[in-house]
Amino acid sequence: MNANPGAEKWTVEQVLSIHAWTPTLLTFRTTRPADFRFTAGHYTRLGLGADDAVVWRPYSMASAPQADYLEFIAVLVPGGAFSEQLKKLRVGDSLRVDKASYGFLTVNQLAPGRDLWLLASGTGLGPFVSILRDAAVWQDYARLILVHSVRQSAELAWRDEIAALPEKHGGAPARLSYIPIVTREPGATALAARIPLLLADGRLEAAAGSPLSIADSRLMVCGNPELARELREFLGARGYATNRRGVPGQMAFEKYW
Repeated sequence: MNANPGAEKWTVEQVLSIHAWTPTLLTFRTTRPADFRFTAGHYTRLGLGADDAVVWRPYSMASAPQADYLEFIAVLVPGGAFSEQLKKLRVGDSLRVDKASYGFLTVNQLAPGRDLWLLASGTGLGPFVSILRDAAVWQDYARLILVHSVRQSAELAWRDEIAALPEKHGGAPARLSYIPIVTREPGATALAARIPLLLADGRLEAAAGSPLSIADSRLMVCGNPELARELREFLGARGYATNRRGVPGQMAFEKYW
């Protein structure tokens, strides 16, 4: 789409598709400006509303950096200024997309390692889908371990695509372990506790078949602020660090919350 001639920081894009996983959880694709660039794990800002009352919110790209569309995942918050407009959006409608991308939840924030752990709750899955859709990550690691925690099994967005990724990247050296966790639907998944507890008691490492170590393990976390806080404390106490002053670390967190 062409940039709005009166705008310098955003373009007007069209909705290409919408998929409702639940009444309040949806993924949607939009057109992508030819010059829009991002690194897998980045987010941008989306704007909805009339010209004099646009509401902006940050959303991570779930699409691959090479895709000719942009994809996002969102929860509809009852009464939310952005959500109330988002739920009315239909294929063909327009929305604003910031020209810039942002964030620190990218693989290049991490020191080289063998195993890449992607720990997500809810819509925090979005940036990790982008990372896994990027062929480069399948060449750089021996193990990719995606952990996605939700309340109900219907919230396991992209579940079938994720399960099929190893076949799509069959010639790459990395192996994928996909560990869905449903916390409020007994029996839906093998694990049902919160991610911090599963890490603390060793069950998550056992399920992945890969022990955590500072030498080999790199961890990325995206989800609710409480999850991020608990995991930062847990991993920090064990010697893991984030990127500091240009020195790559062993863990990375999203910071737009």
